[in-house]
Amino acid sequence: MSHAGNAAFRYRNAALLSVTHIEAPVRVSSAEFEERLAPTRKRLRLPDNLLERVSGVVERRWWEPGTRFDDPAIEAGAKALAEAGVDPADVGLLINTSVTRTNLEPSVAVRIHHGLGLPSSAVNFDIANACLGFVNGMMIASMMIDAGQIDYAVIVNSEDSRATQELTLERLSGPDVTRADYHREFASLTLGSGAAAAVIGRADVHSGGHRIVGGVSRAGTEHHELCVGSLDGMFTDTKGLLTGGLALVVAAWGEAHNGTGFRWQEMDRYVTHQISTPYTKAIIDAIDLDADRVPITFAHWGNVGPASLPMTLATQADGLTSGDRILCMGVGSGLNTAMLELTW
Repeated sequence: MSHAGNAAFRYRNAALLSVTHIEAPVRVSSAEFEERLAPTRKRLRLPDNLLERVSGVVERRWWEPGTRFDDPAIEAGAKALAEAGVDPADVGLLINTSVTRTNLEPSVAVRIHHGLGLPSSAVNFDIANACLGFVNGMMIASMMIDAGQIDYAVIVNSEDSRATQELTLERLSGPDVTRADYHREFASLTLGSGAAAAVIGRADVHSGGHRIVGGVSRAGTEHHELCVGSLDGMFTDTKGLLTGGLALVVAAWGEAHNGTGFRWQEMDRYVTHQISTPYTKAIIDAIDLDADRVPITFAHWGNVGPASLPMTLATQADGLTSGDRILCMGVGSGLNTAMLELTW
């Protein structure tokens, strides 16, 4: 039985007014990680340059020591509001979508709300849905705008991979580490740090805004144990994740073109969640995308979690023209996938 009515959605009056990103300043190469793990690799007879060659991640970014991860989220949010020309006093919703957090409560959103100087009338909360959080935040904001509940929303994200990767490197340097351990934590080494923000408003009062058209969502929660992350590390069945995620993307793509009215074969950009070379190539091949229309940022940023998609979109903004169609696509641990169409 098809449940397209639940999986497909369209928005009437939501527009993306700005999208910004903040690059973490410290560059950390995959070669540095390989050097730190040289004794383990030698003992396990693993080849040199394995991380970069397999994942395609040449380097990733870290914040400077002592940086609070939510400070860049505040910076990105302020930058997005300024670019959109929106007064913080007019914001009705703030959603933080960061996976990173230093405590269970209060929400990360409350400090960002305070840092941005938003009014007490602005609803604020966190959304946690692995790497799909930012897209989910855009979906919720669009629904609230369509409902007439708010005029403006700010979606923010900031990720800090430094502590997790340092713990992973320390663990993988242990004398009892096996090849299975190494492969299970391999994906942790591809992570990166960065921040992004977007402002969403009413299309009927912002003729220069970029319409948020709609999209599809699909869940494959039978795969919820394939990638499990914590503050200590991320433990992944990379083969199973690729297989399950690919099937979910194909199913969602098929749903979009099976009676829902979406036509995504000839988009001007396909902005994907950035993971690695094998994942990107597999998705391009599976749904027959034009690789030249899929911008790549993971090579120098790594996998920045939910921030990676809006960060990549922000890099494309200056090269887009009015009328261009963009499809934002992501898969998050769990598994979940979402595809969201924008018109520039």
